[in-house]
Amino acid sequence: MKVHALLNRGGGTLRTLDLDILSALICDEFRMHGHEIEVDLLSGEELIGSIREHSERSDLDVLMVGGGDGTVSAAAAAVAHSPVALGVLPAGTMNLFARSLQIPLELEQAIRALSTGRIVEVDIASVNDEFFIHQFAVGLHARMVRTRDKIDYGSKVGKMWASVKAVVSAVRSLPLVDLEIEIDGKRESIRTPAVAISNNLYGDGHMPFADDPQAGRLGIYLMRSHDRAAMLKMTMDMMRGAWKANKDLTVTEADSIRIVYGGRKTHSRAVMDGELKNLDRVSDVTIHRRGLKVLVPESATID
Repeated sequence: MKVHALLNRGGGTLRTLDLDILSALICDEFRMHGHEIEVDLLSGEELIGSIREHSERSDLDVLMVGGGDGTVSAAAAAVAHSPVALGVLPAGTMNLFARSLQIPLELEQAIRALSTGRIVEVDIASVNDEFFIHQFAVGLHARMVRTRDKIDYGSKVGKMWASVKAVVSAVRSLPLVDLEIEIDGKRESIRTPAVAISNNLYGDGHMPFADDPQAGRLGIYLMRSHDRAAMLKMTMDMMRGAWKANKDLTVTEADSIRIVYGGRKTHSRAVMDGELKNLDRVSDVTIHRRGLKVLVPESATID
């Protein structure tokens, strides 16, 4: 395989590592298994342009990225529906997509596993033709991210602590949004503190990531209660994979969903793969079955 790796110097846990040593390890492992590989160390400002440039190469088999969730999401969007596969080095806070792809979370183990890996096709989702790999959310999650981004944190632990404080703050003020939601053609008007849509349904008993990245169905999570205590419990249940037992949460699956929003404020009212987005008046969410090629470990139980 011909592989090009892009490492975000300021992304996720990479900012605390010796990236020259990490680059040498990546090159040694992949070359030992007969692959051609080049590694670029980039700033966050340089990264998006480089992702776009390499995603358009006709001679490349794998575009591998290391950084936070934003880095992985941007690379996935660039190579979706293309011959180039995505390789994920788990260097973020949660590494949810890497977990779904069964990639080891320790970087050295991940590099070794991917150097002997194989390319498979998994699902990717989109909102108004903008791709996401994990989740699109409206309501509480957007307020949580807006609050978290105002808190200064300098490490993975710091970001997790900032996220906890942001959740408590968002639940205390509990935003409510009025939406019309159409799921596979069936329409409902709802006032809710939170709606989330995932690229395949989350698994049970663990952090919110899909156990089957090839299931071909969106997961939809609608919070029915307006009670602050119930909202906090739902958030904790989602994080520990106990959402099936939450009586205030309606969970369903669909091929497509339309969200119609008539509120006054649209700026930074949605979150896509952890990044704030403006909320369109109409959001059409679609699953693209096996629309993304990815590099996974040989041992992964993904066809």
